[in-house]
Amino acid sequence: MTINSLHKAPAASDTERPVPRWALRAAYALPWLLLPSCLWRLPFAFHFEMGQLDDAPVSPLWITIPYVFGLSVLSELAALLCIGLVRRWGEVVPNWIPFLGGRRVRPMAAIIPAVAGGAILSMLPVQTVLQWVGVVDQVAYENVWWEILATACVSPLNLWGPIVLALAYAYYRRRRHA
Repeated sequence: MTINSLHKAPAASDTERPVPRWALRAAYALPWLLLPSCLWRLPFAFHFEMGQLDDAPVSPLWITIPYVFGLSVLSELAALLCIGLVRRWGEVVPNWIPFLGGRRVRPMAAIIPAVAGGAILSMLPVQTVLQWVGVVDQVAYENVWWEILATACVSPLNLWGPIVLALAYAYYRRRRHA
C-alpha cells in the first residue's frame, strides 16, 4: 500500500551525496524565517517607531534608509547563501562565475564561514533571555499589541544561528571525505 502525499519531496539529486530531508527543508525555510524581522525593520528607516517609546536622537533619513534597507537585504542574502549548504553550487562553483567556474569548493571554505556565522548568530537568543530575566533593559511599547507584533516578528531570528550550525554540521558530514 502506498501513501499519496499532497506534495513531492524536494529533489536533492544534484549533490554528490544525498542531503538529509530536514536539512533541505531547514535551508529553504531560513529566508522565510527571517522575512518577518526584515519587514518589521523597514518602517524604522522612515522614523516610524512601530509603537516603541524611545527618546534617542533620530538620525537623518539619508543615513537610516540605506542602513535599514541594506541590513534587511544583507540578512536575506545571507539566509539565501545557506541554501548552498544543501545544493550543488555549494560543492562546485557555478560555471558562470569567472575564473572559478567549475572548480570544486573545498569543504572548509563553506564550513568555516557557516560555523563562524552560526556561532555569532547564536548569541541572539542569549540577548533575548537576558531581556526576559531583566539583566538587559527591554524596549517599552505604547501598548501590548505593538509588543506582541514585535515579538512575533523578531523572535524567529533566535533560530537563525542554531539552524546555520545544524546545516554546517550536515554539510560537513556529507562532504567530509571529499
